[in-house]
Amino acid sequence: MNQPMTSQPAAFERSASGSSFYAAMRILPHAQRDAMFQIYSFCRQVDDIADSDGPRPERLAALQQWRDDIGALYQGHPPARLRDYAASVQKFGLQREDFLAIVDGMEMDVPADIRAPDFATLDLYCDRVASAVGRLSVRVFGLAQDDGILLAHHLGRALQLTNILRDLDEDAGIGRLYLPREGLLHAGITSCDPQKVIANPALPKVCLPLAARARAHFVKADEVMDRNARRVVRAPRIMSKYYQAILELLVDRGFSPPREPVRLNRAARIVILLRYAFI
Repeated sequence: MNQPMTSQPAAFERSASGSSFYAAMRILPHAQRDAMFQIYSFCRQVDDIADSDGPRPERLAALQQWRDDIGALYQGHPPARLRDYAASVQKFGLQREDFLAIVDGMEMDVPADIRAPDFATLDLYCDRVASAVGRLSVRVFGLAQDDGILLAHHLGRALQLTNILRDLDEDAGIGRLYLPREGLLHAGITSCDPQKVIANPALPKVCLPLAARARAHFVKADEVMDRNARRVVRAPRIMSKYYQAILELLVDRGFSPPREPVRLNRAARIVILLRYAFI
């Protein structure tokens, strides 16, 4: 979908090379790295379907085909595009339900573009497109089940909420608005039209509480990582620090229009990589 970047699954940027995902994954041992790039590829492909400008029925059918292919993978006869996944599924115990949750999350944007979901729907969306990715990932990293699920819960939501705040303008450009309805109403914004909402002077009253929510999830994710061995949390720690830095840049910039794009510069990325991967 070579359109402007939207609030796609957390960490799965338009291209792996040069992204925070790529930097974090390249430090992993070979088998883990291969599994993570398989997860990356899966997410990219289903995300491209959801975000394409093709007819909605065709996109729904393509996503259903992915569900069928995942089912075949777990029944022992994977289609060609998932054949290499079988070894990773077996080695790391990747769960069918998490792959399916990701497809379900992508599909939430297909029947109609998401616009001002309520908090419960937004949280479900974050769980499917981000925390489900985390649940697959923590198995690859080697975290114990309870802490792995907890880390996926908090870090996935933290990353996705940061994406939503970062991509307000890009999302509105394709007719989407992920800001929660309750937050809009609390700020006195009654419209669900993306372009009207992002131009509203009360927008910071919606975005700052969402930033605070993301921060709280980062704190909980850090607590989980702090009590686990450094070797198993290096990659998620790097992802977390990248996105925490982006979130703070967003807050410092503010959310009133006009909004300049926010990106973490190369020097800052290198410092994070060196500190949490090697030092």
